[in-house]
Amino acid sequence: MKKKIWIMNHYANEMFINEGGRHYSFAKNLINFGYEPIIICASSFHNKREKMKFNGPFSIIEKDKINFVFIDTSIATGNGTARIKNMLDFYLKTKKYSKEISEKIGKPDIILASSVHPLTLVSGIKIANSFNIPCICEIRDLWPEAIFSFSNKLSENSFFGKVLVKGEYWIYKNADALIFTKEGDTDYLKDRRWMKSQGGDIKDEKCFYINNGVEIDSFNKNISDNFYLNDHLDSDEFVVVYTGAIRPVNNVRKLVEAASCLVDEKIKILVFGDGNEKQALEAEIVSKNLKNIIFMGQVEKKYVPSILKKSNLNILNYSQTNYNWSRGNSSNKLFEYLASGTPVLSTVKMGYSILDKYNCGTEIFDAKPEQIAREILFFKNMSKKDYEKMSKNALNAAEEFDYKILTNKLITVINYTNERANTEND
Repeated sequence: MKKKIWIMNHYANEMFINEGGRHYSFAKNLINFGYEPIIICASSFHNKREKMKFNGPFSIIEKDKINFVFIDTSIATGNGTARIKNMLDFYLKTKKYSKEISEKIGKPDIILASSVHPLTLVSGIKIANSFNIPCICEIRDLWPEAIFSFSNKLSENSFFGKVLVKGEYWIYKNADALIFTKEGDTDYLKDRRWMKSQGGDIKDEKCFYINNGVEIDSFNKNISDNFYLNDHLDSDEFVVVYTGAIRPVNNVRKLVEAASCLVDEKIKILVFGDGNEKQALEAEIVSKNLKNIIFMGQVEKKYVPSILKKSNLNILNYSQTNYNWSRGNSSNKLFEYLASGTPVLSTVKMGYSILDKYNCGTEIFDAKPEQIAREILFFKNMSKKDYEKMSKNALNAAEEFDYKILTNKLITVINYTNERANTEND
């Protein structure tokens, strides 16, 4: 009989729609290892005023031999009370209906609970305890550290801040295994002196690292099946591409200012995406009469591989100060950039740097627009031999983060967790 693994991810409904993403890829590959993955997610879409419609507290829909369980949750936009209610909805209802869900699709053998918020992890642990099975907690964002970093009102030393840290510790202590998505995230546990080797309660051996990645076969298939035609992208100029959100936190304004420094060069910067800063930046481009940076709008995900493949340079554009980059980077776009075989320029310096490790791009600490412009010129003027070597290095790096490889790593964690559970039950 196939072992059932429940994968709990609040926002995996987007994966259902797009037929891709971390847990979708894991699930597809787990089937080949003899597992039956079930993905449990919310009915409401992240930051959208829409949700999947069905009768009852949950609905089960199969796609690609994967059962998706949609939990009926309230709609949430922004980061206010509506989002808190949405999180609580998912937490309370996954617990409440776990037995009923198991009666319909079978009792789980193991749970993989993944955070975008910690309540999913708490729910996973409690559901696992009710079934007397192990729970793996996957930490994609270090909460509450991220809250403390982005909030001007909430500090770690406040009453609520201390409560959050205590809850975080409870999760790490009670999970049967921990998966971190950035290589340096265990440094956080060491900084807090929570590890067993430091006199704490969290066993060092139960901490694992599995980065985000890319499905190379699907990526390459999209290049051939969904070819993106555009005069700007197919020009004889040196083409620089940014894909992603256009919000203040993404600092796309720097690219506009960098373009101002490159008006005399045969360089074109193409920005693919949308966000609340897009209109203002487009107006700025018009006012400055810039012809070398163009906002291309949002495109379907299936066209992204073709776009990145045609690019001469792909840009990771972030803010150095809005996030702790010392522990590495696990953004999905990084691995798509690598899979395109195109060098990468990062406007922030990161710890555990993949670009440095594989020599497939460069990083600039807190890059200024002038520095970005100079680095773009550096890549444009690079010798053909050096450029091709860096491109090949990018492809080699992508292979290390193919979800076939990453699923093997997940199997290792599952085996460890099962062995630990069996030992404790003996």
